[in-house]
Amino acid sequence: QVQLVESGGGLVQAGGSLRLSCAASGRTFTSYSVSWFRQAPGREREFVAAIRQTSDGSTYYISSVKGRFTISRDNAENMVYLQMNSLTPEDTAVYYCAASGSGYRGRDPNLYPYWGQGTQVTVSS
Repeated sequence: QVQLVESGGGLVQAGGSLRLSCAASGRTFTSYSVSWFRQAPGREREFVAAIRQTSDGSTYYISSVKGRFTISRDNAENMVYLQMNSLTPEDTAVYYCAASGSGYRGRDPNLYPYWGQGTQVTVSS
């Protein structure tokens, strides 16, 4: 069982940066793959980035954030981060972290059993 808590959202101007944090409970966190999703008003929840369990560590991004966002994890602190640079208004959404103990689950949010409550990111033009 894993519990997730996101933080770090806020209001930022276009071109600015934010770092989102996902704090996880659970002693076996290193064996979980973690993904970030986002959901804008009136839109479906969208995959943003993922990092596999520590034994692998591979990362994945949607094309629109490649080169701007970086996902990383600090297993000593049970944390996963999403560094977001060069933000645009199109990045405005509630951002969620999600975890799976069954390996990387891809881009379908329905395949992730553990979710945080979300953190709002608003980018002004």
